[in-house]
Amino acid sequence: MSRTSFPRTLADWQARAAELAVESRAFIDDSFVAAASGDTFVSINPATGETLAQVASCDEPDAERAVAVARRAFADGAWSRMAPGKRKKTLLRLADLMEANKHELALIDTLDMGKPISSSLGDMAGAIACLRYQAECIDKLYGEVAPTGEDSLALVLREPIGVVAAIVPWNFPLMMTAWKIAPALAAGNSVILKPSEKSPLSALRLAQLAQEAGIPRGVFQVLPGFGHTVGKALALSMEVDCLAFTGSTAVGKQLMQYAGQSNLKRVYLECGGKSPNLVFADCKNLDQVASYAAAAIFHNQGEVCIAGSRLLVENTIRDDFVERVLKAAENMQPGDPLDPQSFMGAIVDETQHRRILDYIRQGVEEGARLRSGGKAIDGPGLFIPPTVFDGVTAQMTIGREEIFGPVLAVFGFDTEEEAIAMANDTPYGLAAGLWSQDIDRIMRVTRRLQSGQVFVNNWAGGDQTMPFGGVKQSGNGRDKSHHSLEEYSELKSVWMSLQSS
Repeated sequence: MSRTSFPRTLADWQARAAELAVESRAFIDDSFVAAASGDTFVSINPATGETLAQVASCDEPDAERAVAVARRAFADGAWSRMAPGKRKKTLLRLADLMEANKHELALIDTLDMGKPISSSLGDMAGAIACLRYQAECIDKLYGEVAPTGEDSLALVLREPIGVVAAIVPWNFPLMMTAWKIAPALAAGNSVILKPSEKSPLSALRLAQLAQEAGIPRGVFQVLPGFGHTVGKALALSMEVDCLAFTGSTAVGKQLMQYAGQSNLKRVYLECGGKSPNLVFADCKNLDQVASYAAAAIFHNQGEVCIAGSRLLVENTIRDDFVERVLKAAENMQPGDPLDPQSFMGAIVDETQHRRILDYIRQGVEEGARLRSGGKAIDGPGLFIPPTVFDGVTAQMTIGREEIFGPVLAVFGFDTEEEAIAMANDTPYGLAAGLWSQDIDRIMRVTRRLQSGQVFVNNWAGGDQTMPFGGVKQSGNGRDKSHHSLEEYSELKSVWMSLQSS
């Protein structure tokens, strides 16, 4: 695939897709290999139902081999003891290669999980920025010299953990991968990546680029497969020192149990969300706010951990505001994922498609008012339009559970105290939004929202300098920023006794 021509139209992207060839074998010990069992699983384009590839389905033997290779590479020190400045140059080369191949990488994710190509291109920009940021951090984080008397010298050193297993989700395949592997590699660890079985192909292309960039043998490996097979094997391994995960809360809890059953490996989780988006009557430009509120849930087909799935609106403006949201949603309909004009694409697979439709059915049965959408779009592919429910209460299933689809639940409130209580009435705490022009209210409410991040007069704002993660059952780790580097390193205290003259 040409690295220079810039595809601009649906026809351009279709032509690129027709000539695309993908790697579908596991990447272990610097080589692409079949799974030890020879088993494969099928990767399907959810927009068309066409088969993209038969992908190696790794299991416990493959995990054991990869872990042994990773441990050997770590002990060898070619990467773990490499000067930070040299590691930085290698990771920056990888970022440059991703930049040169960004159209191919974006196309792979769009074909593999159904997201619009414009969204995939945005993911590539985020993944590349993450890799460059973490690479640049390597030689700028200092150790410490503790205060002592003249007869001692006390040092606090930061060292790599060892072998890191990263289990990433399917909704932002390469961007979530970068959020995990960039700081882990930057800190000097060996990394084993298990991409989701629903979107494994871009991770395997990344392995080719990592090899081209010069990452040493065994330092980065990719094991496609299922969570209950190869994922479980990595989580239970006595030789994996750290587990980084993004996915559902239920799976996150299981991984913590596996860590306890094995070697008490460090576990960092970014899990589910049911994020509240609070709109107060004093906010300005309701049309613009409504557009943001709609995009907060319908972007990426609602398959977003921080999706603003609970819209809490002050009752004095609620009816008017919901109408504006409905109008904004009319311009966010799903279309061909390869069309740069499509706002939404296809739902990732039949299982998720059925799950979303089941939640919509429950919403109707439990008495919520369906204002738009609610039915699958006829024809080939797995498409669901923007769906809006009004009159939702906290007792309704669609008001409590994470749907992970284009379904918005609208609540009303009368007072600030009521809004805060409703926002916090959830086991999750990943993100929250707040729209108001009252700075006193902003400061009060922001501090009381139980959330790892709060977006004020925006949704999903931030860059690589800001940590990303949740509280409560939304997880315990942080991606992005220099704080993520801290998670993939150990502190070592060194106390030296000095002889007096």
